[in-house]
Amino acid sequence: MEERIRLMIDNKERIEIRKGMTLLELSNTYKHRHETPIVAAKVNNDLKELSYVINEPGNIEFIDLTKTDGIRIYQRSLVFVFIRAAMEVLPDCRVTIEHSLSKGLYSEIKFKRPIYESDVLKIEAKMKEIVEGDEPITKENAAIDEAKEIFSQWHLNPKIRLLNYKTIPDINIYTCGWLKNYFYGYMVPRTSYLKLFKLKYYMPGIILIHPEKTNPHELPEYHEQRKMAAIFKESANWAKIMNVEYVASLNQLIEQQKHGEIIRVAEALHEKKIAHIADLITQKQKRIVLIAGPSSSGKTTFAQKLMVQLKVNGLNPVALSTDDYFVNRELTPKDEKGEYNFEALEAVDIDLFNEHLTKLILGEAVEIPTFNFLKGIREYKGHILKIKENQPIVIEGIHGLNERLTEDIPHDKKFKIYISALTQLNIDDHNRINTTDTRLIRRIIRDSKYRGRTALATLKLWESVRRGEEKYIFPYQEDADIMFNSSLIYELAVLKKHIEPLLLEIGIEEKEYAEAKRLLKFLSYFLSIEDDSFIPKNSLIREFIGGSWFYDK
Repeated sequence: MEERIRLMIDNKERIEIRKGMTLLELSNTYKHRHETPIVAAKVNNDLKELSYVINEPGNIEFIDLTKTDGIRIYQRSLVFVFIRAAMEVLPDCRVTIEHSLSKGLYSEIKFKRPIYESDVLKIEAKMKEIVEGDEPITKENAAIDEAKEIFSQWHLNPKIRLLNYKTIPDINIYTCGWLKNYFYGYMVPRTSYLKLFKLKYYMPGIILIHPEKTNPHELPEYHEQRKMAAIFKESANWAKIMNVEYVASLNQLIEQQKHGEIIRVAEALHEKKIAHIADLITQKQKRIVLIAGPSSSGKTTFAQKLMVQLKVNGLNPVALSTDDYFVNRELTPKDEKGEYNFEALEAVDIDLFNEHLTKLILGEAVEIPTFNFLKGIREYKGHILKIKENQPIVIEGIHGLNERLTEDIPHDKKFKIYISALTQLNIDDHNRINTTDTRLIRRIIRDSKYRGRTALATLKLWESVRRGEEKYIFPYQEDADIMFNSSLIYELAVLKKHIEPLLLEIGIEEKEYAEAKRLLKFLSYFLSIEDDSFIPKNSLIREFIGGSWFYDK
């Protein structure tokens, strides 16, 4: 007689199944409840592939494309099919997955000749053929030496070098048709799950466009991001010059105790960039400097460093906070849950803000308000501000790029800066480091150190933070006069030791356990830089780990 086990589905429905059933088999019973394909499941809060065999009682939460984990799995699987299709259309080519761009993933293909649009159309057609063929994507365990032998056939040296730093005896290798590869994370079980995608030729590479969780039924509309592409290209070129394109290269420098030079050069690059921005502001005689960027991009330290460089240029900048111009609590807009939405532009008294900016630029004295967050009201405490022509006003806030925030100020008086941590480093040719992950790691560490918030609490808030960024920041990126990449190529090796103990506190009983586990696995690829004394006191990374000249006493 077959053994039966009891399960809870989505914490609300009790069922009984045959022991040894796979998640894939079970998902077929529930797929009609989901508008998009089920691509994985959480078993007692631990993310599992659909091939996972259920042998113990527990709670099952199915993951479809409306979930972040679901989109990651879809995207990763699509990359696998893309790599195989490219190698079939262009034999002996080398595919590298670079970074996100214009609602997709930017990739480059190294071949004996340049890649043309006709090649892209052929690769897309081959991908469709593989998808329609409903081919299995399987996983097998391979010893490290065996994996190196597999990767050597395709000259995947970054993968081979990375394996030198793995402390486990074997890894999981995925197979799709004739191609075997290693990926950081899970896959869909068959290619037929990947019906929605498009390739766009973006010289000299290709953008792989995939669905997003906010609208998984359609491909997002393509929007050109020339400035973003340029800053990514600049960062990638610098990484190539320094020969630190992949994690294995950084690990080798740390292993050889040569990371001090990379730290010094990376910090000098930041200083040079900020000095250049200060020069532009000075030369163009800008009166208003607006700094915007997503959470944990380093806006506060960047603003401080920029003000130092402006002073070097003979200016005397002053800072102004949009937070002090919040409307009184009863006038604050509410979100869909009925909670106060302090991130909405309407939470700011735009009319008063513009009135004060205009008066200040004209040389008039203004009484600057202070917002009392405890009482939820704007107060006036006699803070009178009057500026001269050599005093640009530096404003840091999420709405800085939105023209409505400073609609009364002429364009020629304003200078808009977009800042974000656009990661220069990738794990290997096919596994990129998500920019969002770098910012999340920064935020967890800062929240713990300065705000008394646990990693669990930060993870619970992160989805809401991301929604705010998508609504209020990212749509205005390309409106910036200049972009600044706040990422430091060495930083994840520094952040590792700070965040690992915080993530390890999250138990499997928490819904955020799978995300903590994913971040820990991601960080396991890095050797740790244990000594923070190498890092300058004015480094942007000090905003998160402490010891900054700008904040810490």
